[in-house]
Amino acid sequence: MTPRTPPKSLTSTPLAGILFGTLGVVAFSFTLPMTSLALTSFPSLFLGAGRAVVAAAIAIAVLALTRTKLPGGRQWLRLAVVALGVVVGFPFLTSFALLFVPSSHGAVMIGLLPAATAVAAVIRGRERPSRTFWIASLSGAAAVAVFSVLTSEAHTGPSLGDLLLVGAVILASIGYSEGGLLAREIGSWQTISWALVVALPAMIPVALISLAAISAYVTPQAWLGFAYIALISMYLGFFAWYRGLAIGPMARISQIQLIQPVLTIVWAALIFGEVISPVVWIAAAAVFILAGTAVRARVKSLAAA
Repeated sequence: MTPRTPPKSLTSTPLAGILFGTLGVVAFSFTLPMTSLALTSFPSLFLGAGRAVVAAAIAIAVLALTRTKLPGGRQWLRLAVVALGVVVGFPFLTSFALLFVPSSHGAVMIGLLPAATAVAAVIRGRERPSRTFWIASLSGAAAVAVFSVLTSEAHTGPSLGDLLLVGAVILASIGYSEGGLLAREIGSWQTISWALVVALPAMIPVALISLAAISAYVTPQAWLGFAYIALISMYLGFFAWYRGLAIGPMARISQIQLIQPVLTIVWAALIFGEVISPVVWIAAAAVFILAGTAVRARVKSLAAA
């Protein structure tokens, strides 16, 4: 299928891409702390599915009110890839991961996301990475692995939470890169809206089944956390993030994610009073530097975008 002409609103300056990308990252940086708040009253299974159902209901209303044109042909398959990454994979895996690790620890693991998104963009965009890129990318992954071992309570190796967070990073990077490309064709908010619609049939039964596990009394803090991850993390944050990626280039915009773990650690410390050890800051700095080197080292495109 011949790609549609990118929406006129997405044709903008590089500065606009950076500003939209930054707005999206700031919105996402609250996700782990707010998920931790929601977990005080809601089961992780409900958080994964419930946030998607609420966001999808809002998306359906927006799509109906704006009379948005249906995606065409292969775009539905690509929307399914986006849904798998950012509607199903990342929310579910991070919700379960936070049962095993504090949000500050999860924030440093999410520090892999910039490099992972750059790798996905390189593969999907058929670009040729330099040797520096691969060295920095693999070194960043190694730094996160070392961090996981050093901060493990038993010092026996990565926990189940770490493995879940790695899976979340991989799926999110795929959803980000595919969503950024698709946003150039159908628009940024349209991409996340349709992705939520695609995932809805699978999310409704899971949300209904998990309702039975919700405690009789839900604290106001838990409601606040759930409302945030459903409205902002699962929906509105993507308006800015996908628009930034669509303006691009995606390699440049993906670097903005480097500030996300730092912001998340700060929010976690302020909200929960978590003690941030020097090991966390050193590991975070190492991951940020290596991921930044990796995304800056992208060189040639093997084909036109």
